[in-house]
Amino acid sequence: MKLIIMTKATFFVEEDKILTTLFEEGMENLHLYKPESEPIYSERLLSLISDDYYKLITVHDHFYLREEFKLRGIHLNNANDSLPIGYKGNVTRTCHQIDELYKAKKESKYVFLKTIFDSQSNPADKQTHSYDQLKEAARRGLIDKKVYAMGGINLENIRLCRELGFGGVVVCGDLWNRFDIHHEANYKELIAHFQKLLKAVD
Repeated sequence: MKLIIMTKATFFVEEDKILTTLFEEGMENLHLYKPESEPIYSERLLSLISDDYYKLITVHDHFYLREEFKLRGIHLNNANDSLPIGYKGNVTRTCHQIDELYKAKKESKYVFLKTIFDSQSNPADKQTHSYDQLKEAARRGLIDKKVYAMGGINLENIRLCRELGFGGVVVCGDLWNRFDIHHEANYKELIAHFQKLLKAVD
């Protein structure tokens, strides 16, 4: 099973150091997701990370960053979004409905299906598929190794995602909620939790 880490939606002071440590600890796939942000802040964050890791980063916005920093690829936040004109390279997508999976998988390296559980980073994002719907989608071959579960993923429900046939999981709040950007001086708890997540998907 694959583990994808999604960044916090907002930038914070220790972010480059934490991301670098996560890469050093074995993070193989980071999605840079900073909605409604100015591109200069993403440029600055990327410039503070070793270029050794750029090939492990997929960007959700400001797609020119992919070329400028030689990133892994781009991610479209909706299944039917169009590719940038002339783009050639890795593309991944987020599907909001099960019936979007068939077409999206054909056109993507992999796809996210949201919201599998109630989000831990965005309280407005509630579970949108029942267990029976997911089980049926897996039976029909719609959920497979190219589909990654997103939304409310944590240590407790990764096993269920595996049983449903997902090829990976996307973790955001379960990781970042372990670091208080306003009060904590170190991020040992966050790194320790990441190591547990790695073992859970192994």
